[in-house]
Amino acid sequence: MNEPDAEFAVKSDSDVLPNKRQHIDLSDSNLVSLILRLAIPSVVGLSINALQEVVNAIFVGALGAQAIAAVSMTLPIVVLLAAVGQGIGVGTASFISRHLGAGEYLEASRGASTALALAAPIGIFFTVALLLNLRGIFVTLGATPTIMPVALDYAATLLFGYTLMLLNMVNGFIVRAEGNTRFSMWTMITAFMLNAALDPVFIFLLDLGVRGAALATLVSQIAGISLYIAYFMKLRGIVLIRISHISLRADRIRQLALIGAPATMTSVLSAVAVMLLYGAAAPFGDDSIAAVGIAVRILTIGALPITGFCIGSQAILGFGWGARDFARVLKAAKFILSMTIALSVAYSAAVVSFARPLVRLFSESDKVTEIAVSACIVFHLFFGLFGIQSFVTTMLQSFGRARLSAIVSLARQGFLFIPAVLLFPLIWGFNGLLASQAIAELGAGMIALFVIFHQFAELKRALRDAQFRRRFW
Repeated sequence: MNEPDAEFAVKSDSDVLPNKRQHIDLSDSNLVSLILRLAIPSVVGLSINALQEVVNAIFVGALGAQAIAAVSMTLPIVVLLAAVGQGIGVGTASFISRHLGAGEYLEASRGASTALALAAPIGIFFTVALLLNLRGIFVTLGATPTIMPVALDYAATLLFGYTLMLLNMVNGFIVRAEGNTRFSMWTMITAFMLNAALDPVFIFLLDLGVRGAALATLVSQIAGISLYIAYFMKLRGIVLIRISHISLRADRIRQLALIGAPATMTSVLSAVAVMLLYGAAAPFGDDSIAAVGIAVRILTIGALPITGFCIGSQAILGFGWGARDFARVLKAAKFILSMTIALSVAYSAAVVSFARPLVRLFSESDKVTEIAVSACIVFHLFFGLFGIQSFVTTMLQSFGRARLSAIVSLARQGFLFIPAVLLFPLIWGFNGLLASQAIAELGAGMIALFVIFHQFAELKRALRDAQFRRRFW
């Protein structure tokens, strides 16, 4: 431990040491049990987040096809906004876990404090920028005159809570990076329960319509940020959030940004991809837009638990990499990969087999249902490969390998999907629109497979080199 960290340890022993019992030891020798203890709360938390979207969609769906189409059209904006939080959070989590693995607690706390200090003004900037251009954005998305006023009502209300949403996301990544995935899970569950209780009250009882759904989400975000504030004020974490730890040093911010940038770019491209998807569906009518929105929502629901498993496990990979324990990293990587593949294949099979009853949860329209069932089946044909893509991206982020992470993460919704969705509908109509997602999923899976074989070979070489040095030096 270097001198600054030694000083930090002395100053904060009274705060940190009594609370270490509340955290999972990231160096625990029972690796499989450790991964499950960290990953399962993260899966539950993000699954609850997905369930929150389902509950919102079910209540909004009762208001009619225009309402569900309007909320679906807002999804790209929500994804775009979440991209910023995802980028800051991923960069911060990688920074924290690697420095904790190296025993550099002060540096981990500086990274976390700096990330939160940057998140608030960034959130305010995006809120103002989007509010000023909201109508133009929906015009670009292809909103019809019947959908436009409903979409504006929902999105404008939702945007007022964006800064809170951003801070909640970054706080969640910080807490998970230090091993307390359980607290993050309970925070998400609390927010979900509040949102689910307030949805019918605001939407129907107070007759606020889609604006009521947005207000329910806003109140749940306030509850979430309150819990995180209490967590850090009571010093329940290993990482300490303090104003004195905020550092705007260029090299530290660069470390956070380089790892987080691919995650942000991926989410931004996902938003752009969904925008293009809705734009391609618009010529086929409101029913097609609503159907594609349902299929995208179901796809997102399946992706979140897999992403949650990877996010929950990221702390172990980053901690092991920071400690230069390559045998542990390799063993953890193989287990995490097998779990993500199993989850993605199981979800793919379930959606393809039960597409109709799933779609019926979101719409009672027979026409919307028929289109959405076809869209769901095609969208999930190669979803079994998503587990590989998600794991590879997380592993590379944990190692701090920004460029390679960008290549893998940008493939699915970037340089494979966007050309396909622009070209195929012109050739094959609505079937071409559906095929674009399946082909992009397949291509991205192949790229991820190639990268994972290369990374595992590199880890094995690093392990052999480390064993050789220990033997002869």
